[in-house]
Formats: sequence, structure tokens, C-alpha cells
Amino acid sequence: MANNEFIFYKENDTDSIWWIQQPCVIGERLFTFDKKQIFNLFADYPHKLSKKQKAIFDKENPYWADFFKDRK
Repeated sequence: MANNEFIFYKENDTDSIWWIQQPCVIGERLFTFDKKQIFNLFADYPHKLSKKQKAIFDKENPYWADFFKDRK
């Protein structure tokens, strides 16, 4: 497996969000809606998400929505 390969997975079968695992990278939380545009949870949430994407993300990931509730 190459260092830059992504493993896409969903927390729940009904989720819209794909989480991304990189076997050789530790501490990075990446996700995508379409397997093309990749977001870094800590750097991009919520300001690089559209309103629709943020709403979907918050619904599917209430823990992270609460964690970052002070971000506007």
C-alpha cells in the first residue's frame, strides 16, 4: 500500500460523509462528501463547508458539532 492511499469508510451505512483513513498518517481527521473534495476536520470545519454540508455534517456527527460549537 502506498503512503498516499486513502481508505474511505462510513461510520453508519446511512451516512453521507465518508471518513478517510491514511495508514501512514497519525492525528489527522479527514472526511469527504464525494470522495473528491477532502476536508481536514481541524483546519476546515466549519468555514470551508457549504451551509448544506455543515448541516449534514452536524447531523451525522453531533460529537464534533458540539466540540467545535464555539467556531463561527
